[in-house]
This record gives sequence, structure tokens and C-alpha cells, in this order.
Amino acid sequence: MLTRRHFIITSAALFSTPISGPLLANVSPSRKQWDEWDAEVTPPDYNPWTSNPWGLHPRFLPKLVEARADLKPGDIHVDAVARYLYHIRENGIAMRYGVAIARGNLYEPGTYTIRRKAKWPHWTPTQNMIRRDPELFAGLENGMPPGPTNPLGSRAFYLYVGNRDTYLRIHGTPYPRSIGGRASSGCVRMVMPHINDLYEEVKIGVTAYLYPPEDMLTAQS
Repeated sequence: MLTRRHFIITSAALFSTPISGPLLANVSPSRKQWDEWDAEVTPPDYNPWTSNPWGLHPRFLPKLVEARADLKPGDIHVDAVARYLYHIRENGIAMRYGVAIARGNLYEPGTYTIRRKAKWPHWTPTQNMIRRDPELFAGLENGMPPGPTNPLGSRAFYLYVGNRDTYLRIHGTPYPRSIGGRASSGCVRMVMPHINDLYEEVKIGVTAYLYPPEDMLTAQS
């Protein structure tokens, strides 16, 4: 688990100033359906740097920034305090995106491996989620089919520790106005067109570092 000291020494010093209708739950959508849903969630004349029909704070739009030269290209770093996700690229740069993180104590900082990624994934609430909010998840015990209203949105990265699925995800969200806040049941949320762009750049087997949020840092002071 990442400590407060590790966060201050590494995460805070890593980056400098910026340079439709559901299918049956057990049926996978076709590529044609994927394309139709992608078009549905992507704004007209989409430009990742400027498009903002969601009303995000401008700092949460994608941006190229400088990164520490010793960081491994391909890895992901989530700064839970600033609500940023960084995807490290070659030559000391990173792509930065705005995110939302889990509410309360559901966020789990740590070091994970992305062992799976999926387009327009199915979603099933975990047993812990159902126990915490039985009324909220009533009728969804067997999952929800893919689509623009699915909680995992258009793309998902599956976080593992070793060969164990943690049930934590980095995923798109049908609630883009949550970006910058704390809203999920454990996962990291992104705007769907943003994660669609990121998805093509992320390879299976890379490391995702999730750093502690502000309340955990205070608790460890």
C-alpha cells in the first residue's frame, strides 16, 4: 500500500506545469452497436482539448504535461487529491485527464496491474455493494447489459493484484458531471470520450498507481 511519504515524494513530484436501448444481459453487442454507442456519447465535432458540453472545470479537460523522466511509459498514475489521471508517454510527457474517485472510505490506494480491458462492458454490482445499498441495487443482482447508461460506460480497465481481480476499475461514466468529485463505489471514473481515446493507448500488463486522497493523507499526518 502506498504511504503518505511515498505520495509526497513521488506523486506530488511526478508532474510539472502543463505543456440506447439495452441488450439482453447475456448477449454481447456487435461492433456496429459499439460504433453507434460511441457516436451517441461523443459530442458533435469532438475535440478532446476543447469540447466540454458536460460543463467540466477546464482543468479537467485532457492536456499534455511534463512528466518525470524516470517514469515508465505506458503506466498510469492517479492523483486522487487533484483528481487527475496521468498516462505516461515517451520523452518525458504524459497525457492528463480529469477523474472522479470513490466516495468515503471506498477508494483503495495501491499498486495494481491492468490485466483486462473491455469496450462497452457488462456490469454487475459486487456483493459488498449490494449489502451496503440493497435498495439501490435491487433487481440488478445479475448485472446490467452494456450501453450508454451502464455504470461502467464505454470502456473499462480491470485492476488486479497478481492474478486476483480486485473489482476496482478505471471506467467511463454516464455521469460526467461527477468528474472532479467523489462519487463511485470504489472505481475511478472518466468522461466517456476521454477514456475512449485513452483505451487505444493502454496495453494489458501496465501498472496503475492509485495514490491516497486528501482525507487519507490527513489521517496519516
